[in-house]
Order: sequence, then C-alpha cells, then structure tokens
Amino acid sequence: MRLQGKTALVTGAGQGLGFAFAQRLASDGASIAVVDIAAADAAVARLRQAGAQAIGIAADVSKEADVERAVGEAMKAFGRIDVLVNNAGFFTGMKVGPFELIGVEEWNRMMSVNVLGPYLFCRAVVPHMRTQGGGRIINISSGTALKGVPGSLHYVSSKAALIGFTRSLARELGKDNITVNAIAPGLTLSEGVLSRGTNQPSLEAQRRTRAIQRDEKPEDLVGALSFLASDDAAFMTGQTLAVDGGSAMI
Repeated sequence: MRLQGKTALVTGAGQGLGFAFAQRLASDGASIAVVDIAAADAAVARLRQAGAQAIGIAADVSKEADVERAVGEAMKAFGRIDVLVNNAGFFTGMKVGPFELIGVEEWNRMMSVNVLGPYLFCRAVVPHMRTQGGGRIINISSGTALKGVPGSLHYVSSKAALIGFTRSLARELGKDNITVNAIAPGLTLSEGVLSRGTNQPSLEAQRRTRAIQRDEKPEDLVGALSFLASDDAAFMTGQTLAVDGGSAMI
C-alpha cells in the first residue's frame, strides 16, 4: 500500500493500458480519478468492486475547459492530486502511411491529444501539487520515439516531443519536489491495439526486435509506473524508462 492516502489522476483510463495503470495504483492504495473522453462507468465500477475509492470524469484532454473541469472535480472529490498519469493518446485511430500523405488536420489532432493534452493537465495540476508540497507526473511516451519507425511520423513526433517535455518540465519543477518522468512502452497488446487488429507477422517482427522475445502486455508496464509514482523514485526525475522487453536500449 505504498500510495495509501494519495490520489492519482489517470487520463485515458476507461479501458486498455490506462485502466491497467489505474488498477495498479489503486492496488497500491491510491484513490483514482478515471479521466476518459467516453463514459468510464464500467472502469470505475471495477475499481470500486476491488475496494478502491474511484470517480469517473468524462473529458477531452485537448480542450482547456474540459481539463480544468476534470481537475476541479478530482480535487472536489479527494482534496488532493499526488500522481498525474498522462496516458491518453491518439493511436489506434490514426492513419498509417507515407509522411507526405498525412493531412494537416490529422497532424494537428495527433499533437493536440498527445502533446497539448499533457501540457494542459500539468498546468492545471501543478499548482495543487505545489500547495501539497510535491507530487509525481508520469508521461506515457513510446518506444517508437527512441527508435524511429516508418509510416507514422506524426505519432512518433508527438511521442518524441513528450520526452523533451518531460525533461524540461522536470528542470522547472524540481525545486517544488515534483518529479516528472516518462515511460516508453513497446507495442502493447492492450484493448485498443487488439480491437484495431494486429496480424501475426507483425507481432512476430516485434518479438524479434526484443531481447525478451514475447508479446508485451499491459501488466508488463504497471510495475514501472508504480515505482515512479512512489517514494522509491523520489530522487529520480527527467528520465524515460523504456519498458519494451529490450527492443530499445538507452
């Protein structure tokens, strides 16, 4: 129960990887604010059944008013936000192909969700963390930003931007006892990825890039998140943990 008495706000936590993060933080003792663009009633019900205090908040992370409202609701419910997990991202619905065919609207949507969203949440949450005397911010980047992959330049660029964002914000917030770190997963068989469809040759190609040659699942990532959210990582900031079975080694 390393997070007993603390509150975590997790974006994109209605299902998939975000829900796995929320589950782990709840098992560590945290109260959970589940933020998702769609209703998260089922996720909240599952967390409550497991004994966690949890609320669901519908919000579009790319809209300033939604973000301010979501943070306000979390503060009203729990009185504090100790851990912010910027997990929501535009991935499963993106168009894959040559970079010159990426439309401006698609590019802007990618950046607004994957980069602007974390910025808006950090801007809204940090004043509360400062008042509390500290906090943890964890940004979910991607191993693609460490290796570079063809066919999704807008996605890779957004996740690379999030690593730079993490490093710069860590420099600004260190004096406030707020750590800022990132996790870079490999291709993870979350609900969203499975619903999009991933063929066996593609999965096999992913496995071959890894030192640990098997598929990556959401449960492979939650331990790293739990560590970064805890006091064990109190002197660690500005870092990116690649959790991908040894595909990218940094």
